[in-house]
Amino acid sequence: MKKISIAQGMVDISQKDKTKRVAVATARVQLSREAFGQFIRQGSPKGDVLESAKVAGIMAAKQTPAMIPMCHPLLLSKVAVAFKVDKKQKAIDVFSEVVCLGQTGVEMEALTAATVAALTIYDMMKWSDKNITISDIKLLKKSGGKSGDFLRRESK
Repeated sequence: MKKISIAQGMVDISQKDKTKRVAVATARVQLSREAFGQFIRQGSPKGDVLESAKVAGIMAAKQTPAMIPMCHPLLLSKVAVAFKVDKKQKAIDVFSEVVCLGQTGVEMEALTAATVAALTIYDMMKWSDKNITISDIKLLKKSGGKSGDFLRRESK
């Protein structure tokens, strides 16, 4: 009898223990002087920029498996999105935190939340100036699971 070969797919996590998983990610939205001024003075004609970006980030975290192949669907316990407006640098830093009790990590959900929130800021402010840059998308920390904790060390 010929052995059937099955191509790789989603990783089997059925033998892994459920643990509390937490991930925090960030992204930076760098606006031009003009766009930042418009953001501070009047926001966007589309509505509240940061509230819209927060909702978009939360929704994106929940939809991560639909966007990223081989990403496990997870029952998320918490998704939070927050912002730090850096007036000196004319930038908005996006922070996301995702928590679940599960068999695999939530890094992709946190990264997706931060990225989509940043994209939403771009979308809502592009009317003012399209010279907006999204950068520095990265995982800041994660905890839980067999691989243990991770805390990003900033290189100098």
